[in-house]
Amino acid sequence: MKKWKKIIAGCLVTGMSMMALSGCVASKEEQEVTGQENVNQQEQEVADQETTESDPWKIGVVQLVEHAALDASYQGFLDGLEEEGYEQGKDFTIDYQNAQGEQSNAQTIATKLVNDKNDLILAIATPAAQAVANATKEIPILVTAVTDPQDAKLVESNENPGGNVTGTSDLTPVKEQIQLIKELVPDVKTVGLLYCSSEANSEFQINMAKEELDALGIAYEVATVSNSNEIQQVTQSLVGKIDALYSPTDNMIAAGMPIVAQVVNEAKIPFVVAEEGMFENGGLATFGINYYNLGKLTAKQAIRILKDKEDPANMPIEYLKEGNLFINEELANELGITLSEELLKKKVNK
Repeated sequence: MKKWKKIIAGCLVTGMSMMALSGCVASKEEQEVTGQENVNQQEQEVADQETTESDPWKIGVVQLVEHAALDASYQGFLDGLEEEGYEQGKDFTIDYQNAQGEQSNAQTIATKLVNDKNDLILAIATPAAQAVANATKEIPILVTAVTDPQDAKLVESNENPGGNVTGTSDLTPVKEQIQLIKELVPDVKTVGLLYCSSEANSEFQINMAKEELDALGIAYEVATVSNSNEIQQVTQSLVGKIDALYSPTDNMIAAGMPIVAQVVNEAKIPFVVAEEGMFENGGLATFGINYYNLGKLTAKQAIRILKDKEDPANMPIEYLKEGNLFINEELANELGITLSEELLKKKVNK
């Protein structure tokens, strides 16, 4: 009996030892499986990160209104990205929205672009820029066709923006433009100043124009519009009161150039404008910047933000350094204006 007890006890010990050994082996296998799972997870995380980094940049665009200058700025931005080797659809996507000149539309669009979590938002013209800047303090914002971002309260200063907004200014050589009026119409007594009263960038330039007119001893007649329906009536009200007309880079006047040009050209009033697009739509002359090149300059800033991870807060507002003189010689002849040899040498032939 004792012999059988020893045999049974021996079997139990052996069985337990085998189970323990089996447990040790299983534990080792589980460790190997767990280790492989960890490796796979790390590889997947790296792959996910690479995929995220290679996703196209999402760029939202809000443009205040359609007219030659703003359209050229937008096209310059697109071409500028592609010239730097970035292909639309592959390297970046564009969600382009136009506010059709309505501030309420600009605000709605700004909210949409923020909610869509774009990587960067491009705002073209001051009211569009203000709408986007009010909608987000986190997404990087580039502005263009904005005369003075600091004056428009978009940045702390043009030299040190200090927030999520930077970009390019379309500040034109207002002093030279007023001097151009004097060169074209040497006996000018009174200049009309036509602009939209609700555009901060226009007010800024008009104040500069007033200073130069005062310095030259030339009087001025201020005429403002609050909506596009007033353009024709307000322009006609200047006939008989002025010897020449001037408008800054004003979005509403730029969009209504055919109306203004028709009135002043019929009245034989020389119309000096602030940029090339306005000139091409009926202005007599301009000494101004090229908005297409301004857009390309803005594209370089976009790459610095999206690729190089630069902080807009530390990126100063940039300006174009060159201006071009355009004069419509045929229109000058119709208005009875004789162009000096000096002006003819300086002007750009179109």
